[in-house]
Amino acid sequence: MTKRDNVLIFILTIGVFGILNTEMGVIGILPTIAEHFHVSISKAGWLVSLFAIVVALSGPTMPLLFSGINRKKVMLLVLAVFVLGNIVSIFTSNFTILLISRIIPAFFHPIYCSLAFSVAAASVSREEAPKAVSKVFIGVSAGMVIGVPVSSFIASAVSLQMAMVFFAIVNAIAFIATLLFVQSMPVEERLFYGAQISVLKKSITWLSILTVILLNSAVFGVYSYLAEYLKSVTNMSANSISLMLFMYGGATIIGNVVAGKLLTNNAKKSVVSYPFVLGAVYILLFFTGQFTVPMAVITLIWGILAGIGGNITQYWIMSAAPEAPDFANGLFLTSANLGTTFGAAVGGLIISDMDTRFVVFVGFLSLILSLVTILLRNYMYSPTKQLST
Repeated sequence: MTKRDNVLIFILTIGVFGILNTEMGVIGILPTIAEHFHVSISKAGWLVSLFAIVVALSGPTMPLLFSGINRKKVMLLVLAVFVLGNIVSIFTSNFTILLISRIIPAFFHPIYCSLAFSVAAASVSREEAPKAVSKVFIGVSAGMVIGVPVSSFIASAVSLQMAMVFFAIVNAIAFIATLLFVQSMPVEERLFYGAQISVLKKSITWLSILTVILLNSAVFGVYSYLAEYLKSVTNMSANSISLMLFMYGGATIIGNVVAGKLLTNNAKKSVVSYPFVLGAVYILLFFTGQFTVPMAVITLIWGILAGIGGNITQYWIMSAAPEAPDFANGLFLTSANLGTTFGAAVGGLIISDMDTRFVVFVGFLSLILSLVTILLRNYMYSPTKQLST
């Protein structure tokens, strides 16, 4: 990997961090937003849920529409939209305008993220592509981990507006870095929309989409209730819960690095092994989750596996449709969001009908089903080049 490739991947990582930071960082300041704009906490929650819904809906279409335009111009456009949306968020006193200033950038979210994965993979050899993508995934994990506590700290220490300034600054840095240090990237061989959409005719694509939905459900169906689990099952204090959540997030970054090496060395074996390893962690969680020390160890390992899982799911769809990378990454983003939504919904039902301790059942069920789709794809397509490792 050349120095120029490293600079490009670093800038893409910063860009993805800024976009995920804008999406997830709001979670840390929802109570402050509710108070500032005189709305209920559930209404303030629309800033998160509507953003995620828009990302899921626009995932397959927006990257497709922009797939023929110069990569650098598209990256600058998306980052500019996020900077402007953040600036509006800083100065508005109207909740509806705040909501609109988040919904519009959400449409552009899948464009940048799918592009970042595609460009990172294309900048190196095919064998090194998983490692390049894993570096961009660090931006995803950091955006999800760092955004929440940092925005919450800034809002409580300074003001709500300054927390939103933080979002704007990160995106502005990514915009300036892209403008100055990223070379023009015209699309040399433009793929027609029909050719890209045609990957949906392949059963391997649908098996891969199902796998991504199920694996994301397995991770986030349980993780969505980690704070509640630590509170009601492990009986931890609020400060200890915050520390555990931060540790989980930090561990996902480690998982990103590990995943790059695993997928480069033996992708097929790594994907097949994943449900078994995560399932073993959930068994430990179920039987020892009430004890603080084992729970801390489990959370660390679980976080690493969550980081690996993100890379595995992106690889699984990309390897199913390598001929349409932008569209495939868009499908990945939509599938991942659908999996998170499905898992969280089922996890919520389990908690309301049974007990928080049993939320791991959504993880078990999703992992069993994902193993079926993984083995089915391997059985049906083992001779093909998509699964060569």
